[in-house]
Amino acid sequence: MSKRVAIVTGGSRGIGRESAQRLAADGLAVVVNYAGNVTEAEATVAAITDAGGEAIAFRADVADAEQAEALFDAAESTFGGVDVVVNAAGVMHLSTVADLDLDAFDRMVRTNVRGTFVIARQAARRVRDGGAVITFSSSQVGLRTETYGPYAATKAAVETLSLVLARELRGRDITVNAVAPGPTATALFLNGKDEATIDRFKAIAPLQRLGTPSDVADLVSFLAGPSRWINGQVIRTNGGAI
Repeated sequence: MSKRVAIVTGGSRGIGRESAQRLAADGLAVVVNYAGNVTEAEATVAAITDAGGEAIAFRADVADAEQAEALFDAAESTFGGVDVVVNAAGVMHLSTVADLDLDAFDRMVRTNVRGTFVIARQAARRVRDGGAVITFSSSQVGLRTETYGPYAATKAAVETLSLVLARELRGRDITVNAVAPGPTATALFLNGKDEATIDRFKAIAPLQRLGTPSDVADLVSFLAGPSRWINGQVIRTNGGAI
């Protein structure tokens, strides 16, 4: 088999970028998927290659079936196949159920639910035996914090899809797990929050801090590599918040 290869969606920033860099450090060739910010995607690739790794950037809307297929095509034509898929692409709009704009809800459903499904469909068809599929949920599915309801609903769908897919891939030695971060210091989480709000989130976990992208990337690395007996699980990486 050629070198192991990972596709990381949403790989230009935040948890996706940290996961891409961590997998490259683990020895995988990485396809860094991005939706629009080519500068950030190229910065991720540069960080990987400067450290001696292999990576390319590839633009694709994860919810577009043809673009998702092209993303997997690029991984196969450049590096020879796909062994690991990390679907970290996601969007979040916070609002009470009563006040959420339906266009914002539709955008979350399109990226978080449809996007996860479209990428999972390609992964089910094309990940090589012995590989791993890692989706992203959220600890908000369990925390149920006010204004997170619509976002958490999309992530609950991701959890169900992931656990079913794990069973559908029976016999191929492919693991499927959902990572569910708690409050994590990313631009997506920090945007629009004042210091008092951030402090309240820090206090939720017994470790009394926000998670970091590298905390989550540690788990992604484990699920993508040495862990072969964890399958069909939702793993909450949140410092004990729930």
